[in-house]
Order: sequence, then structure tokens, then C-alpha cells
Amino acid sequence: MAMLAVISLKGGVGKTSVALGLAATAWAAGHRTLVIDLDPQANATAALDPKPYEFTSNDVLADGRTGIAEEAIVASGWGPGIDVIAGERALEHRGHAEGPESALRLRMTLSGALDRYHTVLIDCPPSLGELTRNALAAAPAALIVTEPSYFALQGAEQALEAVEVARAATNLALRPAGIVVNRVRRSAEHTYRLGELRRAYPALVLEPVIPDRTAMAAAQGAAVPITKLSATGARDLARRFTSLAANIEEALS
Repeated sequence: MAMLAVISLKGGVGKTSVALGLAATAWAAGHRTLVIDLDPQANATAALDPKPYEFTSNDVLADGRTGIAEEAIVASGWGPGIDVIAGERALEHRGHAEGPESALRLRMTLSGALDRYHTVLIDCPPSLGELTRNALAAAPAALIVTEPSYFALQGAEQALEAVEVARAATNLALRPAGIVVNRVRRSAEHTYRLGELRRAYPALVLEPVIPDRTAMAAAQGAAVPITKLSATGARDLARRFTSLAANIEEALS
């Protein structure tokens, strides 16, 4: 599945849940996986339950040296094969540009540090500030996460515009991997908004959509991958994320 920046324009759409679902699928398939947590809320870090660490993504960006990210990689608590660069609250102070090449710092620090990974997922903050710009400058593809709400179409359009701006400014290889519609419920409103998204972006809305399930919160609370839970809802989510990962890989091939 290569390297993805997982982005959204607002909180509450389950962006981190999608990143963790894809990480769980890659891990279950035996693919060595790295999750880079750039979100100051550090929810991905908490869910991955990493081993004791000295450095975070904030330290990596503050240092900025080529390849220095290697020193911040630690094993997660999920088991061998999935690692993490932890996030922390101090990332809030890196939301603004810090010089002419500020958006390139993550890409520089990751140079040579990713060769052993099949899948790299960058969990971005729910905004298009400097942290997300760093992720878009580093990754060859951006995965946009939304929910089928009133603002979904507008948010998806703005996110795609941001990807194009980043491509022109810092990363000519960048392209959208697609739009994941998350937290879908059986309601007339969600059905309508989902149809609206599919009509607007028929080539980008990815299948399957991800339903709103308490199993995802349960997995995160227990700091285990969704693929390890046996409840019916968890098994359904695991199947959907497996299909979603395959469709993302096909879209990028």
C-alpha cells in the first residue's frame, strides 16, 4: 500500500480510526508497517501503545536533519511488524511555517528511514496547517477521510484542492489515493450525502464505505488492532478495511 498521508479538514470524522484500520489490515497481512503520528491529539499513538520512547515526531521536525526520523521509530504494542513515530501535544506549536523550506522538514528527516516498510501511514491533524503540508510534501499519495454530512462535499473539494496546491508547491509526485467515507449510518441524510459524494467524485470515492461501529472504539481503547477482535462488528470492519486497502493499492498501481 506504500505511503499515505491520511488527511481531513475537520475533527470528528474518524481520520485516525481509518489510519489505524488500514494499519491493522497491513499488519495482519504480514506487511511491515510504520505509523507516523503528526496529530497533536496523539490518538494514534495511544491506540498503538508504543514501547517507551525518547523522541517524538515533534522532536524529529524540530531537529530537521536528513534521516533523523530513524531515531524516533519504536515498536508498537500491537506486536512485531508495526512501528510508530509517536505524536505529542507539543506538535501544536508546529502548525505554522518556520522558514522557506518548513514544509519539507518531514521529507528530509524520513530520507533513508523507510526502506524496510511496506506500508507507511501519516496520521495528520484535522486541518491543512503546516503539519499536514509536511505530510503532503513527504508522501506520494493522500487519502482523504470524510463522513456523509452536510459539509462532506465541500470538505472533500477543499481537501482535493489542498492536495493540488501541495503537488505544485512541494511534491510533484503527489496524487489523491481517493476519498474514504467513514462513520456511515443507516439514515436518509447519510444515504443522500453519500450519493452526493459519489456523483461528484465517481472515480475517487472508495469502496467499501466504513460504517459507524463501536468495535473501532473498543479496539482503540484496548490498544489492539481491529483484526484481533472477534465481535461481529469488529469482523465486519476488518473485512471492510481489507477490501479498502486492496482498492487503494489498485487505485495507486
